[in-house]
Amino acid sequence: MLNQAVLVGRIVQTPELKETENGSKMAHVTLAVPRSFKNSNGEYETDFISCVMWKGVAENTVEYCKQGDLVGIKGRIQSRQYETEEEQKRQTVEVVAEKVTFLSSKKAD
Repeated sequence: MLNQAVLVGRIVQTPELKETENGSKMAHVTLAVPRSFKNSNGEYETDFISCVMWKGVAENTVEYCKQGDLVGIKGRIQSRQYETEEEQKRQTVEVVAEKVTFLSSKKAD
């Protein structure tokens, strides 16, 4: 079996380092990844992919990346269930980043 994902896209929002109840450090980013083909209207669409990072990968990404930066992420796809505050069960799919490559920073205006 194989579960591997490779993404290249721009960070939608500057990541923040968080700590779980058991002391593990983590960060979450949404990656904007443009599709390589046009839709029926002749436009390129963009996918927004949720990615989670842990420990050193999270610390380095938070330290060196900000909104708009181009990054490469290698990891695995994971699905998980969680419960909302209203006690509704939800399911989500995300990429767990094993490696983040910093490709470029967005130029300041």
